[in-house]
Amino acid sequence: MRMDYFSDLVEQSIADSKAEITGDGSKFEARVISDTFDGLSTVKRHKLVYAILDEHIKSGAIHALSIKTFTKAEWSAIE
Repeated sequence: MRMDYFSDLVEQSIADSKAEITGDGSKFEARVISDTFDGLSTVKRHKLVYAILDEHIKSGAIHALSIKTFTKAEWSAIE
């Protein structure tokens, strides 16, 4: 399965988001930028992304997933 598929899945599920998922084999890193995260704790942000990819985690297609989430303002501040 292509990593673009996972990125597209996240982008379609989180309003006005930009997702970049990279990795090799079954170990992936996700960077997701969306104002949907505004006011949410890191745990709640990660749960949102995990819920979208849950089927692929359970199937073993994604074995390890590191998630970094940002609002657009947070991302602009570090970019």
